[in-house]
Amino acid sequence: MTIEYPRPGEPRRPSGPRDPGDAWVIADSGERYWGRFGAAGLLAYDRDRGVLLQHRVSWSHHGDTWALPGGARHQGESARAGALREAQEEAGVPDGAVRARLMSVLDLEVWTYATVIADVVEPFEPVISDPESVALEWVPAEKITDRPLHPGFADAWPQLRAVLEVRPAIVVDAANVVGSVPDGWWRDRAGAAARLIDDVAQLLSAGVGAAALGLPENTWFPETSVVVEGHAKAVADHDRVRIVRAPASGDDTIVDEARRLVDDGRTVAVVTSDRELASRCSEAGAAVHGTRWLRDLLAQ
Repeated sequence: MTIEYPRPGEPRRPSGPRDPGDAWVIADSGERYWGRFGAAGLLAYDRDRGVLLQHRVSWSHHGDTWALPGGARHQGESARAGALREAQEEAGVPDGAVRARLMSVLDLEVWTYATVIADVVEPFEPVISDPESVALEWVPAEKITDRPLHPGFADAWPQLRAVLEVRPAIVVDAANVVGSVPDGWWRDRAGAAARLIDDVAQLLSAGVGAAALGLPENTWFPETSVVVEGHAKAVADHDRVRIVRAPASGDDTIVDEARRLVDDGRTVAVVTSDRELASRCSEAGAAVHGTRWLRDLLAQ
C-alpha cells in the first residue's frame, strides 16, 4: 500500500488548507481509494421523500454518477463525524436535521468506507455548497437503481436497502438495572437513575455492536427509552435518552412502551431481569435481555 497526494492542478475541493486525509490510498493491486484515513458517506433517509443522492461532477472519481454525499475522513475524525461533515459540506445538511441509526463499514484492510444511515428528523432542502455536486435530489428507494450509480454505491446499495427500514429500540427497566448493583442507590434513587441515563447516553453515542442486538451490519444507534418510577421520577429530562415516568406500575409502563414501539415497526429489546415482566414483554413482541447484558455493554 502507498499514499499519493493530489498533484498540483489536479481537481480537488478548494475549501481551505488540505487535510492530511485528502490523499489516495493505492493498494498493491493498483486500485486507488480516496482518503488516507478512510472515507465516509451519509445516507440521509426521509420516509416520505426517499434517499438524498448527489450527482457527482464529471471531473470527480467516477464522475457523472449518482452516489451519497461523502468523502475522505480527516485525521483523528470518527467515521460518523466524517459522514456528517461531508454531508454538510457537499449538500448543506443542517445541524440536527438527521439522526444516525446505523453505520455500515466496508473494510478492505488497506482502506475503509463507512456509510452512516441517518433518519431525517427536521425536513430540509439540500443545497449545492461546493463544486463536487451537479445536482442533489431526494430519490425514492425503489427508484435509486434507475440512475447511473457510482460503482461503490451500486455494490453497497442492495445491502443498505435491506436494512433501510430496520429501526432498533431499547427499553430499559431503570429500577431493575440500578438495583442490580449494591452501590447505595437506595439513598438517592433519582441520582442513581441519572447516572444510569448518562451512561446509556454515552453508550448510544458510541453505538451498539450489531451482534449484541442480533442485527446485521456493524454499529447501531438505537433509540432508547428509560422507564423510571417512584422517587426516581424526579430525574431530569435528557436530550439523547427518552425518559418515561411511570404514573403507577413501572412494569405496566415498560410493557406499554415496548408495545408502542413494536406497533410502530421497531425491533425492540427490553432490558430487565424480572422474569414475569420479561414474559409480558416477550408476549408484546419484544426481545428481552437481562441487566447483565446492559452492564457489560456499559463497561466496554
